Amino acid sequence: MLLSYLKIAWKVLLRRKFFTFISLFGVSFTLMILLVVMAMFDHLVGPSTPTKRIDRMLFVNSIRHQMTDEHGWMNMPASVHFVDSYVRKLKTPEKVGIITASSNATAFTKSKLMPLDLSYTDGSFWQIMDYDFLGGRAFTEAEVKSAQHVCVLNEATARGYFGTADVVGRTIEIDLKRYRIAGVVRNVSAAHVYAYADVWVPFTLSPLYYKDNRLSGEFVVVMLAPSAAAVPAVRDEYRQMMRRVDIPNPKEVKAIFSYADPVLASFTRPMLSHQDQTVDDDNLDAFYLIVGALALLFMLLPALNLVNLNVTRILERSGEIGVRKAFGAAGRDLVGQFLVENVVLALVGGLLGLGLAAGALALVNNTHPIAYAHFSLSWRVFGWGMLLTLLFGLMSGVYPAWKMSRLNPVDALRGGGDQK
Repeated sequence: MLLSYLKIAWKVLLRRKFFTFISLFGVSFTLMILLVVMAMFDHLVGPSTPTKRIDRMLFVNSIRHQMTDEHGWMNMPASVHFVDSYVRKLKTPEKVGIITASSNATAFTKSKLMPLDLSYTDGSFWQIMDYDFLGGRAFTEAEVKSAQHVCVLNEATARGYFGTADVVGRTIEIDLKRYRIAGVVRNVSAAHVYAYADVWVPFTLSPLYYKDNRLSGEFVVVMLAPSAAAVPAVRDEYRQMMRRVDIPNPKEVKAIFSYADPVLASFTRPMLSHQDQTVDDDNLDAFYLIVGALALLFMLLPALNLVNLNVTRILERSGEIGVRKAFGAAGRDLVGQFLVENVVLALVGGLLGLGLAAGALALVNNTHPIAYAHFSLSWRVFGWGMLLTLLFGLMSGVYPAWKMSRLNPVDALRGGGDQK
């Protein structure tokens, strides 16, 4: 039965080429936009070099200070004192590392100046991330503690400065300071905000590295859980730890709040923050609700257009429907046939949409809107694309199929479209 439906569906698509073209265009263009957005989203929060273990990572990007006397809030990254005195003493994380947001720096060559993005980090950070080293190694914890002038470069910086990536052991001058190159890694997309830089150096060389007991500093904390299943336990222990943190200046600060979040939640928490900032809510549910509603609305508009086209096509095929009903075809058989036709149309449009999305991403990659970013269609995105395609086919086919099953066989044979 299904094979017969598929054959009928294919012949119907070939019968009305203009209708088929309009339908395929609506499906493929809609899915192309959705797949491009999904590929970019997957690039941002999905597993890839160097965040291959992103499902095990948690990030602390700020400490919120609730000021006394209703003086508002102050949000700052963490200090080394906060990390060493509290976070590194947690029992559930496997590793704890720190990194700063990339800052502007300049490399001096004989012929030109190279603008760079530089980050300060520690030795543990390199054990959490999975950078692809082209040569050399990461700097060690001992080199960090002794504040040695060592660095790790990305490939673009090595080639831009020296003309080659084989530069381990050589010296580079950045902001009038000379650093020995310990290793060279492949370029990291700037979309990976917790891992991106052109140059990484020990945090003990940072001019903003203070050794007092302040909680605020310039460091993002990166924690690696033993497994993805252990992430909630790490988050819970971090919450409990925050209740024990001493406020260094209680006359100015009433309370402090900080949370360890997975990568997406680390963005949604500040982006969709509550008016009451004391509420512990990462806003992921609200984010998914908004994104899902927008995606559904985006799919609903072309689906309604296809519904109208499909209803018109049904009325044009009223004679065929009348004959089938006269020979005993049940309403559910007609519904099944039309849904199969619509799903076949959606699948063909989906495959075209995948091709168009791949082409659109290639154009985006050629324009380099984000440094070192390369967007692609992963199997995960492909699977979501096929699921959206089926959903699209069902959304645009249910009502026309129901309308087909309700046609009066006598009126249908006469060329009318009256329902029972």
